[in-house]
Amino acid sequence: MKQLLIVALACLALCSCSRSGSIVVASKNFTEQLVLGEIAAQQLERKLHVKVVRKLDLGGTLLTHEAIRKGDIDIYPEYTGTASSVVLKTQIPTDPARAYLDVKAQYFERFGLIWLPPLGFNDTFAMVVRAQDAKQLTHPDLSSATSRAWRLGVGYEFLTRPDGLRKLDKTYNLHWQGTPQSMDLGLLYQALRQRNVDMIAANSTDAPLTDSRFAVLADDKHTFPPYNACYVVRRSTIEQQPAIELALTMLSNHIDDETMRQLNRRIDIDHQRVERVAKDFLATQQ
Repeated sequence: MKQLLIVALACLALCSCSRSGSIVVASKNFTEQLVLGEIAAQQLERKLHVKVVRKLDLGGTLLTHEAIRKGDIDIYPEYTGTASSVVLKTQIPTDPARAYLDVKAQYFERFGLIWLPPLGFNDTFAMVVRAQDAKQLTHPDLSSATSRAWRLGVGYEFLTRPDGLRKLDKTYNLHWQGTPQSMDLGLLYQALRQRNVDMIAANSTDAPLTDSRFAVLADDKHTFPPYNACYVVRRSTIEQQPAIELALTMLSNHIDDETMRQLNRRIDIDHQRVERVAKDFLATQQ
């Protein structure tokens, strides 16, 4: 089976050799995006032996989306929840498969963009507490967290987004001690560690979650929408170089939440180069 896949990649690459120019891989402007963009670039280089131009750290969601629509870039990683709420401005289905199929269909119809299968992790909101506090609950989930009051720390976005604090309060009868403290996202874990707050609204693939002193309370009522990561590719790019789709699909379901946390940690905490982290990850793949 593996030999057949290699032969198929080689044949597709030969069929696409008439296209002039390079494949342009981009990313948005935060760590997780940088490493996912670099993984895509190195995967194409090592599997297809093609020239890849990197436009990593390009900008925010709307800027990157406009760049791929205009044809300035060919590929970038995106999240189902972000696509629904920011680009399509539609309600995000709670079922991950439904969310993926919805954005896939609408992106193809409206923009001529193809969503490849999910990479395997969900970078959604995560309510994080100190591990010792989680152990004192009946179960390490948000329903059990109603047994006590919490001092909450959040980023401004969590306060304002409809799928943030408002939805959390609507789903769970959590008790807040005082007004939620809004702060820079980079300060949330420090505030929790220093006991300035008892719970923070973070993200499920944050690098600090590799630290055993922190614990994520399970969203047992599924209030937060899915933010499954996928590569988005221009349809014309795949039509001209069909081997791209096969090479990147080989990564589908190969990056789970914990793997993504570890990749983020190596960059944010261990200060390793993005290129090295991506190369090491791909060395574990067939």
